[in-house]
Amino acid sequence: MISGPRKPWRCSVIRRRSGLALFAAALGGVDTLVFAGGIGENAPLVRARICDGLGFLGIELSDSRNVDAAGVISTDASRATVRVIRTDEDLMIARSVCRILGLGMAGAKSETKGTL
Repeated sequence: MISGPRKPWRCSVIRRRSGLALFAAALGGVDTLVFAGGIGENAPLVRARICDGLGFLGIELSDSRNVDAAGVISTDASRATVRVIRTDEDLMIARSVCRILGLGMAGAKSETKGTL
């Protein structure tokens, strides 16, 4: 039985792995798997646990690439490419808010973080 703080993480990993397998079945396989966002970008252990046991989908992680969060973290022999893509979630939220509110600032320069 799983107890303590590890239980939510394990449930989250199982849920993500199951979802990935469902999508792969619906799509007839996987060409590329992309990890992005907070956990996807910054948690090599979670990425490894999600991909563990998905070799039947052609997913094979390189331990060293995964730890380094290289752009491509799958092995050269992997049939599916596994990538880590950096995102700027705050910027994307700000752009969406501006677009929804009709502020017309989607392309304006921000003094602190590049462009909106």
